[in-house]
Amino acid sequence: MFLHRLRLTHFRNYRQLDLAFETPWTLLQGSNAQGKTNLLEAIFMLATSKAIHATQEREIVGWQAQEEPIPYSRVSGDVQIDGRHLELEIILTPREDGLNYTKQIKINGAPKRAMDMVGLLRAVLFLPEDIKLVDGGPTERRRYLDIALCQIDRSYCQALSSFQRILLQRNNLLKRLREQEVSPAAPAVDAQLAFWDEKLAQQGARVMARRHNFLLELEAIASERHAMLSSDRERLALHYLPSFNPGLLSEQEFTLWRQGLLTEAPRRRLDEEQVQAAYLQKLAMRRARELTAGATLYGPHRDDLRILVNDRDLRIYGSRGQQRSAALSLKLAEVRVMAQVGGSAPLLLLDDVMSELDAERRAMLLAAVEDAPQVIVTTTDWEDFTPEFRRRARCFRVCSGIVEAVNSE
Repeated sequence: MFLHRLRLTHFRNYRQLDLAFETPWTLLQGSNAQGKTNLLEAIFMLATSKAIHATQEREIVGWQAQEEPIPYSRVSGDVQIDGRHLELEIILTPREDGLNYTKQIKINGAPKRAMDMVGLLRAVLFLPEDIKLVDGGPTERRRYLDIALCQIDRSYCQALSSFQRILLQRNNLLKRLREQEVSPAAPAVDAQLAFWDEKLAQQGARVMARRHNFLLELEAIASERHAMLSSDRERLALHYLPSFNPGLLSEQEFTLWRQGLLTEAPRRRLDEEQVQAAYLQKLAMRRARELTAGATLYGPHRDDLRILVNDRDLRIYGSRGQQRSAALSLKLAEVRVMAQVGGSAPLLLLDDVMSELDAERRAMLLAAVEDAPQVIVTTTDWEDFTPEFRRRARCFRVCSGIVEAVNSE
């Protein structure tokens, strides 16, 4: 898997860019706010179909696009994947309301769905704000799992998309029933909710089981990476924390586990049918509570990931250095799992992560990515990297959306 060429038009602060990647390692240097992160975001968008730092598509369209007869933004990449050469393309054009943009996906010039693009070019992105995986809210951790799994497993992406559609419809129904002040015991409630409960539990069980089982794979590698980054002083553990008991523990043990009073998590894999049965039972038992809330209170949209070091929850007790090392360990493990499952290693995109690490951890990180087929790194300071690394890499300077090749020695 290799990205040979990246083309940008009106993407963030890039008016036009045509950049060739000719070596396995690429180093991009520049001051802050010059476009280094934007370039990595464009590459990651080709892998995931979504922009990481935007809530709406119009946010990534450069202001220069307004000079065009029809404002637009384009991201295109020439990639080699398992011996195939593909052109991946995302085009944003304004909607009729003029408030937002429509996203078009093309593969070799043919229109496709976003889901068809996800997972073709697999990439792992390291960002300074990845520490939010540890100290941020559950949404950050669920998003991390979903992005990783959608690149690895297309069936997961389909199950997640189906679950989100069903969840929206079920929530709308719960809101209507609450507004009508219908009794939870009324036969009409059972009749209306039974259909959506079954579908929600079916797709939700697939999402939950896949997340839990993925974390078992991830933990085995992340714990090794973290031991290396901490010089064997720390033991990392990852626990998938569902919003209801899927059957791995007794109810008493599950309550203690949710409260953080039970640190030994079950290590066996989850079965979809077992989770589905437990999910349906939970929905039936808590129907009155959900009707009062007018929302679905249980399921993968309410789940979390707990990260522990030496049996202590890092979100609560970890230092900033420990949290950053744990986030790095997660990402490095993700690289290995993607390579094992997909048959080829993903692209590694490292955005100014060296500035946050001490010399020992920098050396360990570079050693960990030594065998990656393609690594694209950004920095504000050439000295964050050894002369040997700079000699092996192709070096560029980024300034105000312009990228120029340089000799960094």
